[in-house]
Amino acid sequence: MKRYEVAIVGAGHGGAQAAIALRQMKFEGAVALIGREPDLPYERPPLSTDFRAGEKEPERLLIRPAAFWAERGVDVLTGREVIEVDAEAQELLCADGERIAYGKLIWAAGGTPRRLACPGADLRGIHVIRTREGVDAIRAELPAARRVVVVGGGYVGLEAAAVLRKMGKDVVLVEALDRVLARVAGEPMSRFFEARHRAEGVDIRLGAAVDSFAGSGRIEAVHLASGETIPCDLAIVGIGIDAVAQPLLDAGAEGGNGVLVDDHCRTSLPHIYAVGDCALHENRWAGGARLRLESVQNANDQATTAARHIAGQPQPYAAVPWFWSNQYDLRLQSVGLWLGYDQTVLRGDPATGSFSLLYLLAGKLIALDCVNATRDYAQGRKLVEQGARIPAEALADTGRQLKELIA
Repeated sequence: MKRYEVAIVGAGHGGAQAAIALRQMKFEGAVALIGREPDLPYERPPLSTDFRAGEKEPERLLIRPAAFWAERGVDVLTGREVIEVDAEAQELLCADGERIAYGKLIWAAGGTPRRLACPGADLRGIHVIRTREGVDAIRAELPAARRVVVVGGGYVGLEAAAVLRKMGKDVVLVEALDRVLARVAGEPMSRFFEARHRAEGVDIRLGAAVDSFAGSGRIEAVHLASGETIPCDLAIVGIGIDAVAQPLLDAGAEGGNGVLVDDHCRTSLPHIYAVGDCALHENRWAGGARLRLESVQNANDQATTAARHIAGQPQPYAAVPWFWSNQYDLRLQSVGLWLGYDQTVLRGDPATGSFSLLYLLAGKLIALDCVNATRDYAQGRKLVEQGARIPAEALADTGRQLKELIA
């Protein structure tokens, strides 16, 4: 059984960044990057945008080329699924029976896409977006598909709908809530994106729950709870992810909806850290509320935090969250967390295709959503970090740049 000074479980963004950061900090111990997929670490965001349209070839998706890992002495162990953690013995058990010993463990296993638990959910032609293999399967079926149903109106669903429309597909988007982006943006932003998608030809059904999928071996229709039937050749389900945390929870780690970590990304188990989509933490930008942030930025920042602690250069995690989404010619950039806001300020005119929506809580700027307004995003970020209290009238005044309001 081979022993590594640091074993990293999960070869996505968080896992790759942890390995990169350890070497950048001159950590010289043996490092293993363990991934369940057969691929080297690759970029995930393009899976729901340009990659499906064939605009990026697989090698261009790699976070780093193969030679990078070899040159830095990082063993990338692909095709290995860790199913058990023995925290006392400091050993990992893989699905194929292989055991790997570690000195420190960074759990960066991410999440798995949620699937609808309804009749017909196992039919061929129903897909989720999370891995390159899964998207390759979608691409293989798209030439024969004319009508596609997208279930879920979050970032992934909307990005998928935009790409499919650009490919000339008929798209019906089904969202169970009363607006798209309901979990990540305020209502004015939701309505703007709904209008744009409809203008591009996407048939959006709000407040629509899927009752079942129908077909003879392969999907042919989606039945809604309202009784309506939507014929289709293919379906894509984008309704969020569940944290891959059970092996750590079974080993005794605190958590539930993810693995609970402190401000250095340490779990309650000795020598074990957790980062990224599966890490449940108290976020200062959410008033100390416990949450999981599902973003590349968070995965990278927490991975660096864990690596710093292991390398003896501790620095608590305190990064302000930020997100982005590309749809058609719209680039949405968000910073901060809008949870609990009590006022919104519209800056600019949505009709122009460039504007920002600002979120306030008790007079303090806590978040911004910026559409094709990179300057607002960059300058507003500093205001969020400052916890600035600025009158709504000043924030709405497009005659003044936000940097002019920075104290």
